[in-house]
Amino acid sequence: MATPSRDRRTGFSRRRQYGAFVGYVLAVAGAVVGALLLALSHFDPPAFAALRMGAASVTAPVSAGADTAIGWAANVPTAIGDHFAVKAENEALKAEIARNRALLTRARAIVQDNRHLHALLAVRERTADVVLTARLVSSTASSGRRFALLNAGRWQGVRPGMPVLGPDGLIGRVIETGPAVARVLLLTDTESLVPVRRTRDGLPAIAAGRGDGELDIRAVSTGVSLAPGDVFVTTSTGGIYAPGIPVARVDRRGVDTAMARPFAQPDALDFALVVTPFMPVPAR
Repeated sequence: MATPSRDRRTGFSRRRQYGAFVGYVLAVAGAVVGALLLALSHFDPPAFAALRMGAASVTAPVSAGADTAIGWAANVPTAIGDHFAVKAENEALKAEIARNRALLTRARAIVQDNRHLHALLAVRERTADVVLTARLVSSTASSGRRFALLNAGRWQGVRPGMPVLGPDGLIGRVIETGPAVARVLLLTDTESLVPVRRTRDGLPAIAAGRGDGELDIRAVSTGVSLAPGDVFVTTSTGGIYAPGIPVARVDRRGVDTAMARPFAQPDALDFALVVTPFMPVPAR
């Protein structure tokens, strides 16, 4: 049996040998090329310059591409940071817009309340016997019966039979009272009947609730023409309402009876005036 040669070094592969040989060859070739270029630059500068420019022309696109890639890679972290910064800024702006929208809504509500209060103040100055100003906490605007609730009652001096006024006209009258609340029968309720007169000629009529948010103006006499735009106000008949309080305006033409829209809209009001009856009922 043949024995392996003792000169063979185990673990030294041919691939490593070839790699080392190629490295040596490249090193020698580079040294030779460098020597040739150095000699060429010394003995023939124009030829060396032409060679250098040719090499630069070949490598310039590669260098430009490399620069672009490096610049793009360098800008990636900045772009990512800018993206998240813009996103955070947008979220902050959206939150600020939402806060401002809520503030604007509150401001509009306050302005509307102030308008109503100023209008009620003007009515109060013209009305001698105001009991108080109360808040309309609810009203039945969608059922057949039409009532409203005031946040004031017997403890505040509210009594049944007292008229309730809004900035634009008559709302109704108190029919029930509790210690701190009162129930108001609205003009538009089917049980509501209010004596009225036409402003342009004093024609007497009755404003009767329809239960649907509108009124029927019923003339006392017959053969009476009622035209759109006719305005009706209260009279002192019955002793509850003072004369001259706006009640309704006729919407549709009719004979003896016409549909009218009340001036006061309780479902759109926050405050109302409670006043004493024009001729209070004598105490028994």
